[in-house]
Amino acid sequence: MIQKILLAVSGLGHAEEMLKTLTDMPSIQGAKVTVLHVVTPQTSAAAMTAKWEEGGKILASAIVSLNLDPSQVSSILRQGEPKDVVCQVADEMEADLIIMGSRGLKRLQSILGNSVSQYVFQLSSRPMLLVKDDIYVKKIKRVMVAIDNSDAAKHCLGLALYLVRDVKGGELILANINTEWIGKKQDGVEVNPEQNPIFAPAIAEAKKYGVPYRCVTGSGKPGQEAYITSSGRAGQEICRLAEDLNVDLLLLGSPDRRPSIAKSFVDLDRLLGDSLSDYVRVNATCPVLLARTNA
Repeated sequence: MIQKILLAVSGLGHAEEMLKTLTDMPSIQGAKVTVLHVVTPQTSAAAMTAKWEEGGKILASAIVSLNLDPSQVSSILRQGEPKDVVCQVADEMEADLIIMGSRGLKRLQSILGNSVSQYVFQLSSRPMLLVKDDIYVKKIKRVMVAIDNSDAAKHCLGLALYLVRDVKGGELILANINTEWIGKKQDGVEVNPEQNPIFAPAIAEAKKYGVPYRCVTGSGKPGQEAYITSSGRAGQEICRLAEDLNVDLLLLGSPDRRPSIAKSFVDLDRLLGDSLSDYVRVNATCPVLLARTNA
């Protein structure tokens, strides 16, 4: 269940708009929302004072724009490095979901540009909804989940069903990139789901909650560049399917591959290339909810 939401605001982007869209969904309407703005350290007392004043205005503007019941929303203004503070506050409040804006920086740019959203995604175990600056936030009805046999995908399926099950006209789209099944059809066309062992458990869950669903597959286009990794090809297909099907929200599992000793370090392997979740985060044309296995 999503009962505690952390909304990190910076005064730019579509994070507030995304939250307003989410709170229109029956399953989210009772959630408590904490709006966070982080003031970065300044070199002088005067500059610090100005930043605090600016931060207070950003928070006040965000809360007014959300138009939530005052009993459901609180605010935090805190000093520090944004990427560290977001993780700290999410843990303190035991957030069920983090919502952040994202510039959609590509891999190396995320490191050089000190991407806050990428850092938080790497270090937080909590589900995270990223909203790129250049996308259009729509009312959520079509929710797509990338399905495979992983625990992370199963976790995402549970979140998707929770979100969409009471939405009038809502639809769950189950997407799998491996088409090596009997009765398959390629390139986003519906397959015979009863013959696909990847889809069958997800279909059973959708039926249990009475959620309308459909199943789609993709396998990648012939002639793709040889240098694109398997994760990159899968990411391309997931993004293509989401765009072709006019998806309003995409959920993707991200298994935690980091050893416990490296929990305090950003995963450079993910940032530099071989990461399905990173490709989708950067290239999807809709909001992306990323969830880890250990969330």
